[in-house]
Amino acid sequence: MTKNTTLMLVAILAILIVSIYLVLPSTTSIFGHSVTTKLGLDLVGGQQILLEVDVPEGVVPDKAQLEKASQIVESRVNGLGVAEATVQIAGNKYINVELPGLKDTKDSINTIKQTGVLEFVDMSNIPEEQAYALIDKEIKTDLNQSPVTSSPTSTITSTQTITDTVFHTVMTGAMLDSVETSTDRLGKPVVGFKLTSEGSKIFADFTRTHQGKILAIVLDKKVISTPRIQEPIENGQGIIEGNFTLDKANALTVQLRYGSLPVPLKISETRAIGPTLGEDSLKKSLVAGAIGFTIVVLFMILYYRLPGVVAISAILTYGVITFAIYRFIPVTLTLPGVAGFLLSTGSALDANILIFERFKEELRNGRKIGQAVEIGLKRAWPSIRDSNIATIITSIILFWFGSTFGATIVKGFSLTLMLGVFVSLFSAMVVTRTFLTIVLNYFQPTNYSKWFGL
Repeated sequence: MTKNTTLMLVAILAILIVSIYLVLPSTTSIFGHSVTTKLGLDLVGGQQILLEVDVPEGVVPDKAQLEKASQIVESRVNGLGVAEATVQIAGNKYINVELPGLKDTKDSINTIKQTGVLEFVDMSNIPEEQAYALIDKEIKTDLNQSPVTSSPTSTITSTQTITDTVFHTVMTGAMLDSVETSTDRLGKPVVGFKLTSEGSKIFADFTRTHQGKILAIVLDKKVISTPRIQEPIENGQGIIEGNFTLDKANALTVQLRYGSLPVPLKISETRAIGPTLGEDSLKKSLVAGAIGFTIVVLFMILYYRLPGVVAISAILTYGVITFAIYRFIPVTLTLPGVAGFLLSTGSALDANILIFERFKEELRNGRKIGQAVEIGLKRAWPSIRDSNIATIITSIILFWFGSTFGATIVKGFSLTLMLGVFVSLFSAMVVTRTFLTIVLNYFQPTNYSKWFGL
């Protein structure tokens, strides 16, 4: 065995050991990097939501706004603790959200799609009982109107229509520095906040001059609470009360923590996938894979004999390395993604078949085993190279298409296929070559028909 072959074997074994460690279910991280098997909706069930930018027909949203909205939606989804969620832009006005394993979707969807604009609104010009009656009702504010420099001095009586009144926004949620869920003295959930230095000054000035007045807290034009200013708030800290449950308080915290959406969103389409269907799909995929691999093993061993055994070893190495890469990135495995992996496995197998057929031709032409291996690899390489390059180019095009138009099925398929093809090239030209060279160095049969299927 040559020095180069020995070094190559050591490198392969090192990669294989690391890959085996990565695919172990007990492995959750390596070198501080999270390692996980990320399964898609069709394998674990969950919810798929297609959000559409709510703009007049014919109006194309600004790309920067759409990207910003996508980032905020992703932050909100992660803030809700939804595991392995996927958020991506689809086309020029859609955002596709996949929430694997999500059961209670109503509150989560509302949290994700709400604009999330918080306003501190001056209601000092209406009686307290009327302000309290506005809780959970929508009002008009001057946030998107002409700027108002001071609150109206005239009092609105009960005979006037409050719903037509435009209230003055003192400050928005843009002045928030931090937000967190906590509880008040009675143990009720509240949302605590801390303002920026600029916000603290505005808040202090207003509360100093409006003691005893109502400063309403409004989210997306709906009144949450109407607290009375008991004393000036100089430290820039406060709480938002609103008869919250813990889940609703957490949802509001998430909305405020990650900012308001630059454009309004509406639900265009939702699709629920039950966990039973997902589990059934996963089981059937595993069974189909096991049956297919068994047939491949039998074919390779019966037809190619000794090289077939080498090929199976190389394919197993390929499978472990590929799955380790999927877990390390991590790649979201859906049924199309699994199909991409199986197709790339076929590419790895095809490469081995091309090598072995060339190898057998050289043996028939009277070459010695060592020469037959080298010449067979050399002559098989152009076909292996060209076919795999074509597959990689196709995968890149499909990945671009899936990313641009939000076709997650296409994107998942192309990504697993492309990664698998890269590993299959390594498997065929390095792993198979090294294993075959080592085996034939230590075992040189003379009965070619029996050991190589000539």
